[in-house]
Amino acid sequence: MSKLGERLLRSAKQARTIARGEEAPPRAYSPPDVDVALVRRKTGLSQVKFAHRYGFSPASMRDWEQRRRSPDPAARTLLQVIDREPEAVDRALAASARSGSERG
Repeated sequence: MSKLGERLLRSAKQARTIARGEEAPPRAYSPPDVDVALVRRKTGLSQVKFAHRYGFSPASMRDWEQRRRSPDPAARTLLQVIDREPEAVDRALAASARSGSERG
């Protein structure tokens, strides 16, 4: 078997053990630090409006912007998407709100 074939086979076996929960993924994605105030200012929203629109607490927004605390990895990921593709986030949230109102 070629070296590529061996690597592919090892990768497939590793993927199977990860999927079964028998092994942790070899590395986890951790988004880089983000300038929360800059991301928010690009949207033109106040801290409170930004927090409410994207599901953050206003207190967290204040702490992040004043660098008393840092956003966790999930929040940093969302902030990156808001920074780079705000329309995509808005579309996703609007679709989610529509489907939620249809259930109620």
